Amino acid sequence: MYTTTTTFIVYILCMLIIGIIAARMTRSLNDYVLGGRSLGRVVTALSAGASDMSGWLLMGLPGALFVSGISGAWIAIGLTVGSWCNWKFVASRLRSFTANASDALTLPDYLAARFCDRYRITAVAAAIIILIFFVVYCASGMVSAARLFEQTFHMDYSNALLIGAVSTIFYVFIGGFLAVSWTDTVQASLMIFALLLTPVIVIMDCGGWDAANALIAANKPEMSQFLTGMTLVGFLSLVGWGLGYMGQPHILVRFMAAGSVRGMGDARRISITWMALCLIGAVLIGYYGYVFSLRHPEVSVHNPEQIFIIVTQTLFTPWIAGILLSAILAAIMSTLSCQLLVASTTLVADGYRRFVRPHASQSELIWCGRIMLLVVAAIAYAIAMDPNSGILALVAYAWAGFGASFGPTILVSLFWRRMNLYGAIAGMATGALTVLIWEYGAFLGLYSIVPGFIFSLIAIFIVSIATEKKDDSAVLLFDKLEKQFWDEVKDK
Repeated sequence: MYTTTTTFIVYILCMLIIGIIAARMTRSLNDYVLGGRSLGRVVTALSAGASDMSGWLLMGLPGALFVSGISGAWIAIGLTVGSWCNWKFVASRLRSFTANASDALTLPDYLAARFCDRYRITAVAAAIIILIFFVVYCASGMVSAARLFEQTFHMDYSNALLIGAVSTIFYVFIGGFLAVSWTDTVQASLMIFALLLTPVIVIMDCGGWDAANALIAANKPEMSQFLTGMTLVGFLSLVGWGLGYMGQPHILVRFMAAGSVRGMGDARRISITWMALCLIGAVLIGYYGYVFSLRHPEVSVHNPEQIFIIVTQTLFTPWIAGILLSAILAAIMSTLSCQLLVASTTLVADGYRRFVRPHASQSELIWCGRIMLLVVAAIAYAIAMDPNSGILALVAYAWAGFGASFGPTILVSLFWRRMNLYGAIAGMATGALTVLIWEYGAFLGLYSIVPGFIFSLIAIFIVSIATEKKDDSAVLLFDKLEKQFWDEVKDK
């Protein structure tokens, strides 16, 4: 316990030091929100991956594989394909469009500029959606941290929740976007180390591939079948996770913060390689974690989402276990920190600066962002106080909300010149409402992001065509942004 505690303390102190260094380089709202658009390709790639793969990667996903077997890996396949498409079709264009459309710092800023929205209706709608779903997403991160401290240190859930939340909030509070991006890079390295090493040791403990697979075949053969018991609805629900990437603000903001369009191809290759290796590791931990539980009946697995923690504590020395468990904290902190930052800066950039204090100083805006961060964190903390909260369930809800409301809107806005203000509003509203209604009714058992994404696309095209104007200034702006984008591509 002493060794593990020491490892955790050292890790958290390192993150705080990075936050302090970043704070000394944060002088404006642009620095605090996007790091001055100065991220290199490696930091862009790894911070995008780390901010995406939250505690669900080391807890929620292995837990799902532990219960369902290898068929749960379709989530990982869908996510990998979706992430690649996001990098390939959205990253470069979004970086160029946001920089050239009034130097937009946030997604609501971009949407208002892209559709020449004088009254900022799109910005307000987008900000509301971000706040609704991000507090749920942030709550999932806090629950993950609480589960980690609860299992590792045998703490009371409420105390574990408080420590996990405070550990993350502090370095975001002082350092802003640079702190989040730099720490994400360190955390991504720690995560891939844990996810490559742990499954190898688990399989060795099970007697090797053949012995482990033989145990599965003898005790629960359906675990080894990719499609056994799989319905079309179930398949679409798992693979449909990949649709969510194009609408996640905490991932898209990494594209916006890149130094330039140059290097996006290299960043994509780095990020997808890192992601694929991490997902494979998480899948193997959950799948062979079941074999581990058979070979170690003395170890009780009450909560499948804690299988990585249990395996680590059982098979590794205290020092190595402390490092590997810190990887869970890294996954949690990397995503939670970015989500808190995006939510709080949305309130400042699209609320306080636009409607309350348009001429506020840069220092005032930074401090306002810090205060808003505490407000968002407090709301998320209140949601996370329920000890029965499921990590994957919370993530699924927020992921669907963002993917269905922003995904089609962002994607179409970057490629279709005829999309207009009314189409954008209709797309966001339709996607968000579909998820809210679908999740409440659980229709057909289909994951809400699938119908939400489809209905949002339909709404965008129908409403844009129905309200089309010949002299729409948004069309002229699109042509200008398109030309600037291709000029940047040629400069590469």
